[in-house]
Amino acid sequence: MDNLRERVLEGSLACVGRYGMAKTTVDDVARASGVSRASIYRYFPDGKEQLLRETVAWEMGRFFLRLGQAVAGSPDLATLVGDALTFAHRAVLNHEVLQKVVVTEPDRLLPMITVESERGLRMISGFLMPYLERERLEGRLRPGVDAAGAADYLARMFLSYSNAPGDWDLEDPAQVADLVRIEFLGAVACP
Repeated sequence: MDNLRERVLEGSLACVGRYGMAKTTVDDVARASGVSRASIYRYFPDGKEQLLRETVAWEMGRFFLRLGQAVAGSPDLATLVGDALTFAHRAVLNHEVLQKVVVTEPDRLLPMITVESERGLRMISGFLMPYLERERLEGRLRPGVDAAGAADYLARMFLSYSNAPGDWDLEDPAQVADLVRIEFLGAVACP
């Protein structure tokens, strides 16, 4: 990624954390990033709304990169999904800007996250495919379940549970293991 564009996105994220999405201005981002307004408009010609959308997309991309790095050494699919859920849950809870905006401006953030969730689904599915293909080749997927369908299902479950775990305690390793076994792998893997 272009270093100047990344500085703008970092500045935008900092401003959203400080002022919120509604009150952040292009001038604020220019000051925070040390980049002129004109340069910001060259990268984001549609202005503030495009800048905010792309800031959300950029931060989600960084999240998925960190997530992939955190679980890359997982020995099997169950461990990978469990570790990913735990990582994602903690990352969401500890993301100060996200937590602030979820409380103060959910009506502005949620549509952007929803639009970007398709990109997230593709990223997660792509990451899972080698693991699921191995499961399929080794006969551990249920009959009639293909790796691509399983990847899509698991990605959707992951996004759902990492944001809203319901009664499951994602800080408890035993509950995470049960959740993965029952809700995630129960639908796609052989018992």
